[in-house]
Amino acid sequence: MTNAQKWVFAFLILFIALFALSRLVKEEETGTDSTEYYSKEDGELSGGETDALTLINKQGCVRCHGADLNGTGLAPSLMSIKEYWDRDDLINYLRNPSSYSGDERFEAYKKQYNTLMPSYNNVDVKDLGKIADYLLSDRRGN
Repeated sequence: MTNAQKWVFAFLILFIALFALSRLVKEEETGTDSTEYYSKEDGELSGGETDALTLINKQGCVRCHGADLNGTGLAPSLMSIKEYWDRDDLINYLRNPSSYSGDERFEAYKKQYNTLMPSYNNVDVKDLGKIADYLLSDRRGN
């Protein structure tokens, strides 16, 4: 076996190992936990639709906006979001926050928090609608 063949074989083995590892990690990240698909009626896991709070947690909103969505040093509070957004505009913003760059408020947020809102264009629009409905609802104390 030539040196070139040995290198190709080594890279092939490395590629297969990394591919298997990435699949393992992906399965762990997307695995169902006790908060995902939780049915409030029967207290058991079900394959039904996901509620807004579960979606908010699943999308990682609480990492930056805080567990109570009152804001942190990474992102602003979402408690008074109703004064700035209607449902359709909020969904569009969640899908593509960078399209709102240049807006005075967002430029101030960018300076204050030194971070950018991630894009959720890969999330189903129905799920974004549930999140928007929840964030704009009166039951949150807006």
